[in-house]
Amino acid sequence: MLRRSLTTLPLVFILYFSTSGGAFTTETLVRKVGPGLALLILLLVPLVYSIPEVLIVGELASMLPLEGGYYRWVQRAFGPFWAFQNGWLTWMYSLVDMAIYPVLFNQYLAYFVPSLGPGARWAVSLLVIWSATAINVRGALRVGRTSIVAGTFIILGFLAVSVAALPRIDHHPWLPFAAPDHAGLSGLAVGLSIALWNYIGWDNASTAQGEVRDATRTYPRALAFALPLVTAGYFVPLLATLGATDWRSWTEGGWPEIARAAGGAAGPLLASWIAAAGMVSAIALFNALLLAYSRVPFVVASDGYLPAPLARTDANGTPRTAVVASAIVYSIFVLIPFGSLVVADVLLYSLALALEFASLVRLRRSEPTLRGAFRIPLGANAVTVLAVLPMLVLLTVAVLSFYDGEFGIPALLGTAAAIALGPITFRIAARKKLVTASIDG
Repeated sequence: MLRRSLTTLPLVFILYFSTSGGAFTTETLVRKVGPGLALLILLLVPLVYSIPEVLIVGELASMLPLEGGYYRWVQRAFGPFWAFQNGWLTWMYSLVDMAIYPVLFNQYLAYFVPSLGPGARWAVSLLVIWSATAINVRGALRVGRTSIVAGTFIILGFLAVSVAALPRIDHHPWLPFAAPDHAGLSGLAVGLSIALWNYIGWDNASTAQGEVRDATRTYPRALAFALPLVTAGYFVPLLATLGATDWRSWTEGGWPEIARAAGGAAGPLLASWIAAAGMVSAIALFNALLLAYSRVPFVVASDGYLPAPLARTDANGTPRTAVVASAIVYSIFVLIPFGSLVVADVLLYSLALALEFASLVRLRRSEPTLRGAFRIPLGANAVTVLAVLPMLVLLTVAVLSFYDGEFGIPALLGTAAAIALGPITFRIAARKKLVTASIDG
């Protein structure tokens, strides 16, 4: 049986690692589009995408504080078929998402051990995956406590870099506004996808709401703390270091060298701290998201659409089989190139999110008395408009991605294939469920 062990502070840091994990990857955004445009994108994305998402997710999580989170929201609003599609899309983008973090770990490990070969990097990736799995099988509270320690280490590291850079600021950090050599609309598409990837995921931890104390109040409260924490975690180090370094020297995985250049005499020490923080962040991201994603097969199996062993919990109330099965699958997907991953990740996530937003619109109209401790102080029509804003961002990224032959088109084709397989998989699962029910009956 599940145990409600998570309180507000651990949940804040689980949310922090479900969306951000520090300023890592923002250096790629700066290099792609330029300092000013990168800062503007990082300002606009939370305003038109994350704030509406946080509000909508907060109300749904408060309204239906159930294990399975968004899967249960869509199920309540639209029934089992669409709930399965939501779970399927989630599983598809989790395959993309979880392959990224071992790659990031190896990027920052290279600061200390630059000569690792492909075989060694694969072994390190497996170590990242199974270290996080070892934490997860000990329960949600252990994941939360580990996230607090890891998040504190990362936040203090970037704060130290920012303070060290202040005396060395010698130019406006937002100039030039755009990179002179950025690749037009296709470069903007990848830039927007990277920025979105750095702000999405506020619904992820909802899948573990059956393990949160007073979940109807705790999840919205944790969201209110986590969003400004994530936003400040990007802007503070970027503003300080862009003003103290030459952005043209920034490269993917380059935060240690940025810290060295901005830190003066403390630069070497700060570079090592940030490199270590990058490794910690990668493990903590995988750790928090394994908690969230493993609950999807757990609740789908509890509804009879996946093998029954996935729905079992151990003596500690942890869905151990679902956690281990998820880790095995993720171990296979760490060879996919990083650039293609980000665009596909954003597209798949946003499609699943559209179902969740539609669920709130539907429930506001079909069950107007259904509510939790938090409710957006807007009527049903205004909530519909609020839900449309982030979807417009998604549409913009999708259109721009067509201009990107290297990343956008393969990502869109992969997304289309994932969508097409969802209904087919549901029909197979539903048929097996019916056969099993008739045998048991």
